[in-house]
Amino acid sequence: MRTTTIDVSGFRTPLDPLVIEKHLRGLKGVLDAAANFGSATATVRYDEARLSQAELEQAVRDCGFHCRGEVVPRHVCVPHEDAVDARAAHPRHPAAPAAPDDHAARPGHGAAAGPDDMAEMGHGPGMDMQAMARDMRNRFLIALGFTVPIFFLAPMGMDFMRVAPPFGLPLKPLLFVLASAAILYPGWPFYIAAVRALRRGVLNMAVLVLLSVGTGYLFSVGATFLYDAPDFYEASALLLVFILMGHWLEMRARAGASDAIRRLMDLAPPTARVLRDGVEVEVPTSAVLVGDRVVVRPGGRIPVDGVIEDGGSEVDESMLTGESLPVMKGVGDAVTGGAINKTGAFRYRATRVGADTALAQIVKLVQEAQNSKAPAQLLADRASQWLVLAAIVIGLLTFGIWFWVLGQTLLFALTLTITVFVIACPDALGLATPMAIMVGTGLGARHGVLIKNAAALEDAVKLDVIVFDKTGTLTLGAPKVVQVTPAAGVDETDLLITAAALERGSEHHIAKAVLERAKELPEVAATGFESFGGKGLRATVDRRTVLSGNRMLMADNGVELGELAAESERLQGAGRTVVHIARDGRVIGLIAVADAVRPTAGATIRRLQGLGVKVAMITGDNLGTARRIADELGIDIVLAEVLPGDKALKIKELQGEGHRVGMVGDGVNDAPALTQADVGFAIGAGTDVAIESADVVLMRSDPADVVKAIELSRATLRKMHQNLWWAVGYNVIAFPLAAGVLYPFTLSPEIAALSMSGSSVLVAVNALMLKRLRLGAGMGARQPATSGAAPI
Repeated sequence: MRTTTIDVSGFRTPLDPLVIEKHLRGLKGVLDAAANFGSATATVRYDEARLSQAELEQAVRDCGFHCRGEVVPRHVCVPHEDAVDARAAHPRHPAAPAAPDDHAARPGHGAAAGPDDMAEMGHGPGMDMQAMARDMRNRFLIALGFTVPIFFLAPMGMDFMRVAPPFGLPLKPLLFVLASAAILYPGWPFYIAAVRALRRGVLNMAVLVLLSVGTGYLFSVGATFLYDAPDFYEASALLLVFILMGHWLEMRARAGASDAIRRLMDLAPPTARVLRDGVEVEVPTSAVLVGDRVVVRPGGRIPVDGVIEDGGSEVDESMLTGESLPVMKGVGDAVTGGAINKTGAFRYRATRVGADTALAQIVKLVQEAQNSKAPAQLLADRASQWLVLAAIVIGLLTFGIWFWVLGQTLLFALTLTITVFVIACPDALGLATPMAIMVGTGLGARHGVLIKNAAALEDAVKLDVIVFDKTGTLTLGAPKVVQVTPAAGVDETDLLITAAALERGSEHHIAKAVLERAKELPEVAATGFESFGGKGLRATVDRRTVLSGNRMLMADNGVELGELAAESERLQGAGRTVVHIARDGRVIGLIAVADAVRPTAGATIRRLQGLGVKVAMITGDNLGTARRIADELGIDIVLAEVLPGDKALKIKELQGEGHRVGMVGDGVNDAPALTQADVGFAIGAGTDVAIESADVVLMRSDPADVVKAIELSRATLRKMHQNLWWAVGYNVIAFPLAAGVLYPFTLSPEIAALSMSGSSVLVAVNALMLKRLRLGAGMGARQPATSGAAPI
């Protein structure tokens, strides 16, 4: 199975994505499809064995939209095989830099025009959201330019200024020419979108625009050439002017909503300087291969991911990870494409290029999150289609009742019918949730908080318990040996050499602390390793059986602590993690290890509690050690002496008590617990964001980012609810007014169009207000780092 996000242009209304979704879901091999009006993309999960990327892109084009291929950061792509072969054959020839907006230079981004592009009359090929907003503005201005003379020549305008037709031209044919210019070209994208939707069995806003504007225009054409009746030219033209103005403002808001993802996509530089056969050449970033030696100069952006081989510098990764301070990088350190080199120069070996880079993975993650649908949005999408159908039915009933039942004039009944068609606003309903999700996920990405789907946003709001894995999350994860206590008759050096022999093959953080303390001592080999998960190790050293671990391991093997029992209790009570060493069934000493609490841990816990969330800590430490750090930080629930494999069971127990549980831990070691939790937070991911077990990826190792994720989720859901309530309330009030229920108080089609457009713009602007949210603002003063008092 594969998931891809493809670039689509040509969306005109928030319900246009339903056309693509319905068509793609009908293809064999497609498991799910979700398109996003705000980002102009579609995310598809499909079976590669039954369907290809090219077939998906063609299916989008078959719906009448333009498809520019898979979404990748600008200038970054996976090279075609033939391109790779060509560069391998001609490594010395530097390629010309790619133009910043040259989509055709990227795989799947060809801009060949086709019949659908011609039908779009300039909307389809290669238009981004800002270009579409400019195009809509131009259409609005053209429509306005022709509508002004229509207004003053029509009976409505006569009340303000009496203007006679120039050159003695007949009035109605002149109005026909002006109205055709004001309505046909400016409104063409809506007419095409309506036909496209009707062909796929979808009812959207474009259908209502076609019905309202088309009804008035065609009736007026008939009144001009076929029968004697008043015309609707000025009403139809004014109607379209207000609709175009509303969509122009709406598109500007959509462009603003996609700022965050657009900034991410623009981080990769267009070119890179690489060494080919010892010669430094400049090539497009898309032409960099794994293994290339890349040269980065002061002030330049790093093009792809890699490992430094020569030199060093401070690197600003703030746009990628949210970490505000530059990070010092030297030989052997990893660097990330899109980061900014500050003062030094260095050369590094490319390890990940194209779609494999961290930047491409981050963009992919954010795009998929923006295209995912919250449960509320699924309901709103269905309601929007029913709303269009309701508008059509109510409009026809309005005409029938006023004209045939109540005996009003044809002009009056037709005016109310058009008003009903145009006042319905499925756009506001369709925009209510996706705009908020788009802004929210983009804001999170700027702060190093990557929310993987809309459902996680909703679930995070409901959490009432958050469980933190202790080591490396609440503590710094850099433990040190603080005390060595040998048993009577045992030398401290002998104790450390023996302990180091067992720990040398382990990657555990305690093992690293012991090895650091014994690094100046002679090494002794150990054989026959046996690990007891969460308890310790057993091995053979100098033909003697040695145990290294906690009290449970000693008890399981019948080892009595004797005179060291009291010291072990004292150290654990002081918050130390105690490693017990036994040889041939007799304890030979204790090694106490401690880790410092993270500076932001205390403030994070207080803030979560202030948000009404209980905080739990899960650890393999004994209860006394765990209690001490819990008391120091004010933690509500302590889950101590938990083996690594039992963490998911503890999460399940909390859920069984009726809690909605979030789990914060390492994306690899804590994967089962993260999966079991209602929301899994993978902390300290850095740029390794492709973590399947987590719903939220926190790129830094700062627990304060959990608070940011909760605050962001709550603020986003609040905006979604505000928008939905407004959209529903507007339509509930609008229909009776438009249908003349409060007669003699009625609305004109122009006022209806203005209120409909204003409703959509209001929803979009309200979602944009999320950008003003200051994440973590309520954290208060940061807790100072402690010096080893907190145990690991």
